[in-house]
Order: sequence, then C-alpha cells, then structure tokens
Amino acid sequence: MPDELPPPEAQEVEDTIEKQQIVTSVPRGDMSEVHQLATALMDAVGDLPDGDIVNEMLATSLKLLRDRNTRADLKLINTSMKELRYSLKVFEPYKDTRKISIFGSARTPETAGDYVAAVDFGKRIVERGWMVITGAGGGIMAAGHGGAGAKPSFGLAIRLPFEQATNPFIADDPKLINFKYFFTRKLMFVRSSHAIAVFPGGFGTMDEGFEVLTLIQTGKAPPMPIVFVDHEGSTFWRDWEVYVKNQLLGSKLISPEDLHLYKLTQSVDEAMDEVTNFYRVFNSTRYVRDTLVMRLNKTPSKQQIEELNRRYRHILVKGDIELTEPLPQEKDEPSLAHLPRLKMNFNRREHGIFRTMINYLNAEVS
Repeated sequence: MPDELPPPEAQEVEDTIEKQQIVTSVPRGDMSEVHQLATALMDAVGDLPDGDIVNEMLATSLKLLRDRNTRADLKLINTSMKELRYSLKVFEPYKDTRKISIFGSARTPETAGDYVAAVDFGKRIVERGWMVITGAGGGIMAAGHGGAGAKPSFGLAIRLPFEQATNPFIADDPKLINFKYFFTRKLMFVRSSHAIAVFPGGFGTMDEGFEVLTLIQTGKAPPMPIVFVDHEGSTFWRDWEVYVKNQLLGSKLISPEDLHLYKLTQSVDEAMDEVTNFYRVFNSTRYVRDTLVMRLNKTPSKQQIEELNRRYRHILVKGDIELTEPLPQEKDEPSLAHLPRLKMNFNRREHGIFRTMINYLNAEVS
C-alpha cells in the first residue's frame, strides 16, 4: 500500500502531543514512558470526532503488549487492520453508488457460456448505474470486469502463490486492492455490496456463496439480493439446489423460508431484474436498539401497512409495524432523512420471512 500524508486530524494529534511536551523517544522496555505517551495520545484523540472508538482501538493495541502475544499474532492483527483501513478509504468516494459482487471460477475459459453470460451481466448492470466488484482474477472475475469496464469496477485481489493473476481490466486501476488474508477480503466484499451474483465455480465460489447466505440468514449482513446465474442449458446451480433441498432442508438443517434468500436463473435478464427490483421500494435497514427501521423509496398506504401486520406480526417480538419519521439516532445519515420509514420490533430470527416482506413491498407499493 502506498505511503500517504497523515490526515489533518492525525497532524492535530501530533501537534497536541508536542505542545504537552511528551517525550516520544521512549527507551526500549521502559513501560512508564510508554504509559505516559499512551495517556497523552488517548487524551488528544478523545477530543476528535469518534475519538472514543479510536481510543478503544489504541487501548486494545496496548493490551497486546500486556498479553505477550507472539510476533506472528501481532503481524496478523496489524496487517488485517491496515488492509481494512485502506479498503474503506478506497470505497469511501463511491459510498452512495450501489455495487454488486460477482463471484465465480478463475478457471472459466473465455469461450464458455458462463464467461459470456458474466460479460453480459457486468455490462448491463453498469448501464443501470451500478458498480461491479470481483476478486480481480481471471475467468468469471475477468468477465465481470471486462463487461463493466475499469471505471465502474473494484478489484479485491488475494495474494496466492498460484493461479491468481490480476486481470488486465483492473490491473492498473487505483480501485484495485491487494489482500493477504481471505477473511479481510471477504469482509470487504460483503460490507461494500448491495447485491451478489454467483456464477459457477469451485471451492472458493461455494465458500463465498454459502458465507453470504449464512450472514444474511443470521442477520449479520443486511438483506440483499443473491442470484445464482447459469448460462442457458446449464444445470450447475439447479443440481446444487437439489443438494440444498434434499440434504440441508430435508435434514431440517435450514428452514423452508431460507430458500427465499436466493434466486436461481439461467437468464441474465431475470438476474438483472432480481437485483435491481429489490431496491424498487426497499432502500435499506438500520437497528436503533431493539427497533428495526426499514427505509423505503415509496410510502405504503394505510391498507398496505395493515396487510403487512396481518401477514408478518408473527415475526415481531411485540407491537405493530408502523410508519415513522426518521428516528433521532439516524441523524448521522442525513442523505436518507427524506425517505419514508417503517419501524418494528423484529425478532431477528426469521430473515427468510423478512425477505418475503421486502418482496411484498416491492411488488405492491406504487
């Protein structure tokens, strides 16, 4: 990652410490000097916006010295934090643009039907105003970037000793990020995405697809459309679903409602509609303590809200689904303040059923 000038707030911290005449040349092993410097640094940071959170991060880092972790453990934590910080910086200028992560095999040849479908999908989703994220490798990843073009694309590459070479569409782009660890890379895939498209692939693709399903099923990721895309005539994902239904659902390891969390298709048109129609009425969600706030692009009628309560009261802990103004805790998202909202005490378990509520709103509210 390139060297960077410190941001203004970092310079402010440095100036504050200098004014307090704290000695920064700490003798090796002199913990009294370390504690003195740390206290001054945390006092200075505490006066900055969100300084309380940064203080916790500083305190956690200092506890690693106390815990006497191995150097390998420290390097893991340090590298992970640097990768996440840099990734957030790269994505920040594009936070208001919807993005889709495209997963699939790095081994898919350019002549394959799946490659052609991924090129078409990447091209057409960008035409609808979206940006594309892939793993920056070959195969389906190159197809997604090739269809989309470099300007609306992000590449989240993983450093491997084999197979993973950055595709030429994103190789020299500033939106290419190189990761050492799979877990930080996968975190940025999900955190930065508003939809997921999964094309046929091997162990890595299965891992990515199942992980996104797990995160949404458990409420650890916000609701988003997940579409498994085959080229016409292929049964790759249909055969996968046979396993899911026969083994996972048949053994009661998942609920029937969990099948609402994804869609299978052999049509790029249908995949496009599944992704973009998800946000026709639904916009986003946020928890304010125990209250789930659903931000909408259109306001449901009184009759439609009554129907929501009739259909979905059983997934509430208490109370009703109600139309509401922005809650005071949402003031940190002023760009969403104009949107109508529904609030409810969702039980945080029935995410498959909650997805059907989103489908109802998208289909019925005009």
